[in-house]
Amino acid sequence: MLIFDGDFPMAPIAMDLRRDLTLPIEEVRRRDQNPDNIAMASLPEMRRAGMAAAILKVASDMQREGHTINGANPAHRTYALGKGQVAYYHALEAAGEIRILRTRGDLRTLFAEWEAAGETGRAKLPVGALLGLEGADSVVEPEQLTEWWDDGIRVVSIGHYGVSPYGHGTGTGTEGGLLERGPALLHEMDHLGMALDVTHTSDVSVRQALAVFKGPLLATHSNVRAICPGERQLPDDLIRAVIDRDGVIGASMDTWMLFHGGAPDWGTDHWPNNRKHFARDEVTLADLADHIEYVTKMAGNSRHAAIGGDTDGQGGRECAPRDVDTIVDYHKLAGILRKRGWAEPDIENVMWRNWVRFFERVLPA
Repeated sequence: MLIFDGDFPMAPIAMDLRRDLTLPIEEVRRRDQNPDNIAMASLPEMRRAGMAAAILKVASDMQREGHTINGANPAHRTYALGKGQVAYYHALEAAGEIRILRTRGDLRTLFAEWEAAGETGRAKLPVGALLGLEGADSVVEPEQLTEWWDDGIRVVSIGHYGVSPYGHGTGTGTEGGLLERGPALLHEMDHLGMALDVTHTSDVSVRQALAVFKGPLLATHSNVRAICPGERQLPDDLIRAVIDRDGVIGASMDTWMLFHGGAPDWGTDHWPNNRKHFARDEVTLADLADHIEYVTKMAGNSRHAAIGGDTDGQGGRECAPRDVDTIVDYHKLAGILRKRGWAEPDIENVMWRNWVRFFERVLPA
């Protein structure tokens, strides 16, 4: 069975940790020698896992007072850092390692190749890449989105952690909403045909955005607040909003977002990657399945839930469920769903078909 990962911040990881992700996973780990962030993914490992495509992110935060995420100032530096990550993806595409999926035709061709190749023929295939901005900090002015569109960006979220130039992300310590230029950004996204990712965005910002933005919604890597409380998770009304616009919600592999005691707000003593409070031994893929089933029950079908791994962006293997060593283990989720009585077409929807169906509708012809 194929996999489509709704969130893999490949470029930020590769560039920040100086990883060569064209190498087998064993070699990536050997070169890293980093016990605090053990890689789960590389391009050869994606092929081995049957991970035909992923939403690959560009993440360049603007540094602000009290910000827990490293970032840059002023705006032209966040722009330059984001552009560098786009250049990384373009370089991988030029080398034949990935194929940036800009149109419906690109998507259909890639998945036809992967399905025809079978497990034995995938070793030489390019991995499909849907490019997305994780927070709009890199966008200096809303009108500049055309430039990012030309680069291949098809998905944008308003914020990441903290306040972006356009609105409040999660971890702000406030219930702030859109800023003055937020509506202009959303109108420009509508004009271009970009999808709005509601992940990492404050409840108020998303609710205000829904009144302005008329295009497609998705949550690349978000879990259910009713199961695991915390501002980083989605409340029921926003889950319903994504479903009502025929969107998809990718369930994140982050242990702190699956932890039974809840996901504390960013900036508390229990900050997300603190393993003292969010030990991987206390979280399994069965917990992830609970979030997926919640969305399917709310929707009344299996067409709106998917995988949104935040692969390696959540801190690597030590911040993933205990039954995950590499992304190959994402297949264990299918087994868990089978044991719960899921039919095979519904399992395929979650593992890959829902993301394909979504982008077949959203990408330009």
